[in-house]
Amino acid sequence: MGWEDELFAVFDDLEGQASALYAADRTAEVADRSRAEYQQVSLASRLMASAGSTLTLVVRGIGPVAGTVERVADGWLLLASGEHDWVVHLGAVSTVEGASVRSVPEVAWSPLTRLGLASALRRIAEAGERCVLHLVDGTRHDGALRRVGADFCELVEGDRRTVLVAFSALAAAQSRPA
Repeated sequence: MGWEDELFAVFDDLEGQASALYAADRTAEVADRSRAEYQQVSLASRLMASAGSTLTLVVRGIGPVAGTVERVADGWLLLASGEHDWVVHLGAVSTVEGASVRSVPEVAWSPLTRLGLASALRRIAEAGERCVLHLVDGTRHDGALRRVGADFCELVEGDRRTVLVAFSALAAAQSRPA
């Protein structure tokens, strides 16, 4: 083998090493970018991708609640579960089973999904439906929602007793059939 062949063999070897280093560096960069991008994924965006699916949520103060995700919005979701619908405060969700592996970024959400928990509770109040408010500490209040403020709701229980419930303490509102 002549000196030219040996030189080309050295260049080929160096080029192979450079390609291997680039590939290893690229793999690490892609993994870093993937981790960085996933930091932007919220629980709500994963739940939004699960709309129409049956999930099991563990909700603080209640325990497991299973049902079909009907709607996801800013800070809450609507879960259909047999005769009862649940308006679940996302801040009270501990775990979710059965969620889609995908997510829907918030920029792709409908403007209606920007409506907060107060909007969902106002709909219940306006309909005059009876409901049970489940709190994160495990207590329950059964009655009819009358008014909804900025960060609380007003529930009238059976004996006309009025209870104000702070949204920060609310785990979920469960509908009661008439």
